[in-house]
Amino acid sequence: MKIVTVCGNGIGSSLMLAMKIEELCRENGIKADVESCDFNSAHGKNADLIITVKELAVQFEGKEVGIVRSYINKKKIAEDVLDIISKKYEQLK
Repeated sequence: MKIVTVCGNGIGSSLMLAMKIEELCRENGIKADVESCDFNSAHGKNADLIITVKELAVQFEGKEVGIVRSYINKKKIAEDVLDIISKKYEQLK
């Protein structure tokens, strides 16, 4: 499963989010390749799931997007997208 985390510039926030998503996947037995990138580059990525904040999510029309409230709070990230990640993983198995 390919997950792309996205922030405006692709420098810090999306990298922190990618690290948290990798931890959640590992803890829940989900095999995922998680990559962070900036908003513009994300449009060209072939991903099963894009994870970002609400302000950017609306611009990924036609793609499957998970929305988080925080780039770094693992508890909030889990509450927001762990279910989406798990369901997508089961679909792709």
